[in-house]
Amino acid sequence: MLSRSVTQQYPEVRPELPPRSRGVIALVEENCTVCMLCARECPDWCIYIDSHKETLPAPEGGRPRARNMLDRFAIDFSLCMYCGICIEVCPFDALFWSPEFEYADGDIRNLLHEKDKLAAWAQTVPPPPAHEPNADPPKELAAASRPVRPRPTSSGAASPRPASSVRAIRPPGALPKKNDPSTGGSSVEKLSTGGDDAPPATAAPGQTPPTDPSGEPGEER
Repeated sequence: MLSRSVTQQYPEVRPELPPRSRGVIALVEENCTVCMLCARECPDWCIYIDSHKETLPAPEGGRPRARNMLDRFAIDFSLCMYCGICIEVCPFDALFWSPEFEYADGDIRNLLHEKDKLAAWAQTVPPPPAHEPNADPPKELAAASRPVRPRPTSSGAASPRPASSVRAIRPPGALPKKNDPSTGGSSVEKLSTGGDDAPPATAAPGQTPPTDPSGEPGEER
């Protein structure tokens, strides 16, 4: 009440909107896979999607696959309540908030916008803000830095891995073999439970082993 009122000269002077303003929903048609998540999760049921399936040619050594092709993607902004659920649930980043807000119309029936108009609004979507200096890198950069897994060759077998990355797998409780490179070249003594290689019997603490007439220790009976 004590401050002076400020008059903005609109439409001659465009207002400065916040970067996360919810103006209108824009569509990137190339990213849409017709998964129908946005239409199913919309609480107002204001999203209309039509599609058909096309069979893609089979790659070499593969089989043909069917792909959903988008025919219609429309949003009725006379019903939309701008909750943003469709943008949050989209798994392929096909929907974005655009700061455009000048799409008012005198007829409510003209607020149903098709995919051509939604795709034109995608050009006005601002770029995402930069990450903080100590924040984790984006997932796209982390995925790009991972080593590439070997892909199957034309014969169906995977390309061999380098010798340094091969690891031996032993069953539980198995002893390593002699001169095993995984154990550093150390050999393991042979263990047996009887016969000539059995270790000599030891007496319990505080007891003396029995001796035979020749003076050598004998076995207990």
